[in-house]
Amino acid sequence: MNFTKMHGLGNDFIVVAGQQELPVDANELAIRLCSRFFGIGADGLVYILPSKIADYQMRIINSDGSESEQCGNAIRCVAKYIYEYGMMDASATELTVETVGAGAQQVQLTVVEGKVTAVRVDMGEPILQGALIPTALDQEQVLNQPIEVDGQEFHFTAVSMGNPHCVIYVDDAVGFDLAEWGPKLEKHPMFPRRVNVEFTTVKARNAIDMRVWERGAGPTLACGTGACASLVASVLNEVSDRSATVSLKGGDLFIEWSSADNHVYMTGPAEQVYEGNLSI
Repeated sequence: MNFTKMHGLGNDFIVVAGQQELPVDANELAIRLCSRFFGIGADGLVYILPSKIADYQMRIINSDGSESEQCGNAIRCVAKYIYEYGMMDASATELTVETVGAGAQQVQLTVVEGKVTAVRVDMGEPILQGALIPTALDQEQVLNQPIEVDGQEFHFTAVSMGNPHCVIYVDDAVGFDLAEWGPKLEKHPMFPRRVNVEFTTVKARNAIDMRVWERGAGPTLACGTGACASLVASVLNEVSDRSATVSLKGGDLFIEWSSADNHVYMTGPAEQVYEGNLSI
């Protein structure tokens, strides 16, 4: 199996192209290949596949073998791969990528001397209704909702960007204990399909710090959909403007929630690390 190791702000993936459909053993492969000690090491295994509704389809299998509906950092890596490996016209700077949770998404590339230096993705409209995110609450919006775990009370705002997110405001996101609270909140009964947990600190109306515990992957250096969810939650809670730089452990993303079309737009980098071939 030929693969390319890539990352978006340190959120890293094993990218595989050329197959016609998702392998039946993709879940087992992801667990084995994503292992940091016994495999290649990654947060997820990503397949670039044919699509009937877009230029290509992206399927993401997390390091624990579960499938993610969407991943903002992965879609930037996929777009860079498609362009730089000649899978689209070199004169074009736009393409569409199908995702399981958010349908076909429009992607714009910034290309300098044949290399993709930035990717802007139309992440679509945020889903705010509690039952659709999903949460255990059937509310039009889930804002500043109390949640208790191990005797500790937090307040969360729920957003789906094609995958579920729980945004919690803390005094210091950078120093927050992800390992203590992330896994407990991920599997809380409030979230029937588990949840990505973003611990967030608003530094200014256009600057947000965020650290993330990703559903199925644990602590990662970045989460594109999580950055989008944090911006949306911050606008809903009236603590930020509709565009902001979201600073993650691996770097910065620029997030915009357009008032014109209600879509969220994410701009950030993607990098290739190395190519390889593995007998499986």
